[in-house]
Amino acid sequence: MSKRMTRRRVMSNTARSAGALTFLWLVPRRVLGANERLNVAGIGVGGKGSSDIRECGDEDVVALCDVDDERAAKSYSRFPDAKRYKDYRKMFDVEGKRIDAVTVSTPDHTHAHAAILAMSLGKHVHCQKPLTHSVHEARLMRETAARMKVATQMGNQGHCHDDWRRLVELIQADVIGKVREVYVWTNRPIWPQGMDRPTETMPTPVHLDWDLWLGPAPARPYNQAYAPFRWRGWWDFGTGALGDMGCHKIDLAFFALKLDAPISVEARSSTVSAETPPKWSIITYTFGSRGDLPPVKLTWYDGQRKPPASLVGGRELPANGSILVGDKDTLFVHETSGPGFFMSGATVEDHAHVPMTLPRMPGSDDRKNIDGNHRREWIAACKGGPPALSNFDYAGRLTEAVLLGNVALRAGKRIEWDATRMKVTNVPEADRYIRRAYRKGWELAAS
Repeated sequence: MSKRMTRRRVMSNTARSAGALTFLWLVPRRVLGANERLNVAGIGVGGKGSSDIRECGDEDVVALCDVDDERAAKSYSRFPDAKRYKDYRKMFDVEGKRIDAVTVSTPDHTHAHAAILAMSLGKHVHCQKPLTHSVHEARLMRETAARMKVATQMGNQGHCHDDWRRLVELIQADVIGKVREVYVWTNRPIWPQGMDRPTETMPTPVHLDWDLWLGPAPARPYNQAYAPFRWRGWWDFGTGALGDMGCHKIDLAFFALKLDAPISVEARSSTVSAETPPKWSIITYTFGSRGDLPPVKLTWYDGQRKPPASLVGGRELPANGSILVGDKDTLFVHETSGPGFFMSGATVEDHAHVPMTLPRMPGSDDRKNIDGNHRREWIAACKGGPPALSNFDYAGRLTEAVLLGNVALRAGKRIEWDATRMKVTNVPEADRYIRRAYRKGWELAAS
């Protein structure tokens, strides 16, 4: 197609092709200097989206899109001059010429559709974790971001904090030695999982456009068991405890140990149904060697399951955390990020001689404003600065690996993964969980 094609023609063609999203090179995007203000739009501005767009408040917030007027009310009040939309496709059709960057904070099942359309129109994108709903979509997000050369970032906020980056530097400087075992856990789910689909039909709230909320997911009647918030516990909309927290909790080990695609994944759990993730799971990822780095076994726990406390000398394990076992020392990190605790008794300060190799944003040591620090790194990238560390090239690979745990859960067998061909090589039936079908009118047409 012509590079001179207008956005209105793009959207018109999209509508004529039953809603399929296409990748297009359009007119060059607006180039901004470091002190100029971005024109930002928010897609999904209630719940977590409220803080995502709020942290863009030093820029010009020109448009807000949400299918639920009640959930979005706070954002509407905060940015009264922003134009309001329910359908982001219409928003791009009307406002596309002036939008520079977009935050996507919708439920998991619509992340890829909104973000890929935005990137195909040359918009910079911040998208909440997990980056996508399926492994295949994560690959598409990486490829689209690279092709369109836009600034991107996934919302795993701990990635930008000074404590997290210092631990990465120490791990990569061999402070704890070669790491072959990693343990990660979360207190999620904190919403219902492991249940049957409700049979009753409830009236749709007047403030909610249910059809747009469903987007690419199969049609079903509204029920408060799905929205708001509880959608995470349904396969059609969410990705369970693993999808919700894996991109936070696994992030430190994945980045510091230079992990990529696992070679196999094995899961055990409570009952997994066609409708909903299990109440608890324990998932073991096996990663191969990387240069002079040894293979790694990473074990994930959720639903109140935790690794043995003996790994940290019998200490009480917090609700969320990670343990990296090296051949010199063991690192115990509470919550998503933090200063960490070395089992040898050493402190971070004891390793002050290890040079800083990762960038820091001003104020990135402030744990009270971790969202704002994270967003500033992306905004700087949008204005021509260095790429955000959790850009889609990295975040796409992390998300692919994380979501393969759900593939193993649903397959009910140990899976062996060929990342190049994007195929499960030993359980052919598991491939149906790598990508998903879309409701008519919401096809994601991409190579």
